Amino acid sequence: MSNDNQSGLWDDLGFRGLIYQTSDPIVAQKLDLALADGEPITAYTGFDPTADSLHVGHLLPIFNMRRLQLAGHKPILLAGGGTGLIGDPGGRTEERKLLDRETLDANLAGVKAQLERFVDFDPKISNSAVLVDNSEWLSELKLLEFLRDVGKHFSVGQMIAKDSVKTRLESLEKSISFTEFSYMLLQSYDFLHLFDTYGCRLQLGASDQWGNITSGIDLVRRLRGETVWGLTTPLL
Repeated sequence: MSNDNQSGLWDDLGFRGLIYQTSDPIVAQKLDLALADGEPITAYTGFDPTADSLHVGHLLPIFNMRRLQLAGHKPILLAGGGTGLIGDPGGRTEERKLLDRETLDANLAGVKAQLERFVDFDPKISNSAVLVDNSEWLSELKLLEFLRDVGKHFSVGQMIAKDSVKTRLESLEKSISFTEFSYMLLQSYDFLHLFDTYGCRLQLGASDQWGNITSGIDLVRRLRGETVWGLTTPLL
């Protein structure tokens, strides 16, 4: 695989080691505009503001979002003002410390400022990046409606089998609370919301997000009858 001016975006990402797994081989074609009838796709990646700065582990998904935009696709950067209050169990051996709203808002401001340095938010370009905060829609959810309309599409057995949950359940000292267990549903709902609102069809993330990403893909398929995709980078 060579990295020259004639290679497509997929080959370029592969050459740079920025692809770990994908939900469907067709993603390779969709990313290369010449093979997708010239129609760009909308993709998103999310960052929970658990600190006031992004860390080096966020770089690879950010690199992919930047390269997608340079190739003509439209990036959505999601700052998890809602999911950040819950905490993702992935990559953790113990429960995350729950943040108060004031701390989360301060972290959110710092993360947003950093994201704006990597992708172009200029409204004058056709594929201008969009920055969203999932607290805008997650805070509006009503519990009973969410459990009825979304929760019923998630099998507890399948959720337990996800690596991010399975590892914690197998620990003799640390388990997982219902709060963190519900994170997968919220991230899946994010994908559904962005599909409905922006026509987003691709979610990017690090490989530890694979279980959450595939759950979102399945939720969109079940509720909308549409196909969306996932793409992960290696963990740095």
